[in-house]
Amino acid sequence: MAVELVQRTSVAKNETHVPEWYHIDGDGMIVGRFASALAMVLMGKHKPTYTPHVNTGDFVVVTNVEKVRFTGAEAAHETHENYTVKMATKEYDHYTGYPSGRKITTGEQMLERHPEKILQEAVRRMLPKNKLATSMLSRLKLVVGPNHEHQAQKPQEFPEHLLTRCKK
Repeated sequence: MAVELVQRTSVAKNETHVPEWYHIDGDGMIVGRFASALAMVLMGKHKPTYTPHVNTGDFVVVTNVEKVRFTGAEAAHETHENYTVKMATKEYDHYTGYPSGRKITTGEQMLERHPEKILQEAVRRMLPKNKLATSMLSRLKLVVGPNHEHQAQKPQEFPEHLLTRCKK
C-alpha cells in the first residue's frame, strides 16, 4: 500500500491577513532602487503567502524623504546635499483635463514644493496597474523630517535583505 504525499497551496484572504508596520530612514537612498524595494513590501511579494489578487502588503513609514537622491553627477544646491544633475533634468507632468492642460514640473521644483511626491510617484509607477494599487499606495506613509506619528503601531525595522542596492 503506497502512501501519497499531498501538497496543498494556500490562498491568502483579506479577512485573515494582518499587515505589519515597517519603518525606514530615506536619507541617501537612491530613488528608483528604493522605490522598487518599497513596492515589493507594499504588494506583499516578500512574504510566502503572496497572492496577486489580494492586498497582502504591509505598511511602510519612510522618514527623511526630502534627502533621497538620484544617481548621476553631484550638483551644487543651496538646501539639498544629495542634489544631482539627473534631479535637475527630471520632469514630472500631469494633465488637468482641459485643452492644452499639460503641466510640467521639474525635479528641482518638486523638491522645493512637495519633496515626498518624488518618492510617491516612483513607487506608484512600480505598483500593478489595477484596482489594488490605490489601497497598496495608501499603506505608504511618507514623512518629511525625522519624526513620524505612527509610533503607536510599533513599526519594525525594514527588512535588510530588500535593501541590497539602495544606498550608494
